[in-house]
Amino acid sequence: MVGHKGGKERSGETPLPSDEEGTMLCVAEKVLGGNFVEVMCSDGNKYRAMIPGKMRRKIWIHEGDLVLFLPWGTADMKGELVHRYNEGETRELLRKGLVPKELVELMGGEGGT
Repeated sequence: MVGHKGGKERSGETPLPSDEEGTMLCVAEKVLGGNFVEVMCSDGNKYRAMIPGKMRRKIWIHEGDLVLFLPWGTADMKGELVHRYNEGETRELLRKGLVPKELVELMGGEGGT
């Protein structure tokens, strides 16, 4: 586990958005501080995402990062981040066509589109 950051060792499986679990792909638009990030999601809405304790100080979120988000289902448009995709995972999702064009534009037009 030398050189591995971010806590638990993963099996190499990239988590995907799931309607069953209620997760969706989003792009971090603005780091708000206080462990919150404003994200624009694939459903076209902006949410305030909490960075959970297991990710704080281990995984840094920057503007333009592709993240997996779980809304809380409340009227205040809040939820929590589940996963931040690294560059390789983002390229793989783009290659598979799982990232909507609106999010690609927010990410800075990665993927040659």
